[in-house]
Amino acid sequence: MDLTLILIAGLVIVALFILFSVVPVGLWVSAWAAGVRVPLITLIAMRLRRVPPARIIYPLIKATKAGIAVPLEKLEAHYLAGGNVDRVVDALIAAQKAGIELTFDRAAAIDLAGRDVLEAVQVSVNPKVIETPRIAAVAKDGIQLIALARITVRANIDRLVGGAGEETIIARVGEGIVTTIGSAQSHKDVLENPDQISKVVLDKGLDSGTAFEILSVDIADVDVGKNIGAQLQIDQAEADKKIAQAQAEKRRAMAVAAEQEMRAKVQEMRAKLVEAKAAVPLAMAEALKAGRMGVMDYFQMKNIEADTDMRESISRAAKEGDEGEQ
Repeated sequence: MDLTLILIAGLVIVALFILFSVVPVGLWVSAWAAGVRVPLITLIAMRLRRVPPARIIYPLIKATKAGIAVPLEKLEAHYLAGGNVDRVVDALIAAQKAGIELTFDRAAAIDLAGRDVLEAVQVSVNPKVIETPRIAAVAKDGIQLIALARITVRANIDRLVGGAGEETIIARVGEGIVTTIGSAQSHKDVLENPDQISKVVLDKGLDSGTAFEILSVDIADVDVGKNIGAQLQIDQAEADKKIAQAQAEKRRAMAVAAEQEMRAKVQEMRAKLVEAKAAVPLAMAEALKAGRMGVMDYFQMKNIEADTDMRESISRAAKEGDEGEQ
């Protein structure tokens, strides 16, 4: 008898354990206590669909307590789609308290798009400040300026899905700063009135197509950088100098080549002259032997050569004397 009672008690305990493991009775009681009427069979069906009931019921309780009507089916469908149900409900509550019109479908779409919907609502209520990196630009007088800007933005709920993010805002503001500084006649104008940069940037409507609305662009710091204009002139002068040196070297090389070519021609002519002089005695010997030239003709030619050599010697001596006097 005692064994039977112990066996029955054990079976009852096992049955209760299985019941409370499979059927979330505690969660069902909590929901009913919070005024959320969820059939127990619905919770069991969630378990069978591999949906943790607590991930759906607790956000549903929060929404109900905040006075926001959200269908249970939509919460479960959002969870199955990979969304963060708890974050979406928190965003709906925050939007309701801030007086921002935000539906569950819109919040779910923002969440599934990969954006933090609660942070978006918070930024919509409390604008955030985005600081740009240090942006370098050159004014028309060649002086480089390095600017740092702080952008105050507010999230635009309607453009969160498909809108560009903070990186686009920073890039566009940086482009506007570079354009404004680059169009300034002098860097002093920018240093005296840095608010001109803010005005020009804001007038461009840089928040178009983004998930934010730009409220203000404030120039936090402007530093003077390098004299880019002077550096460019120095670099240009150095480049011109190298070009001139290269051209001069080219002309010198051409002159050396021409001189060498002329010397080669002179040496060739001298060689031909020596060859011709060497052939003269042979020709004279042949002429004497053949009787075409007499002995007197030979001596007369020698006299002419001697006279010619004497005249050349006198001419060289006179020329050297004139050069010495000068």
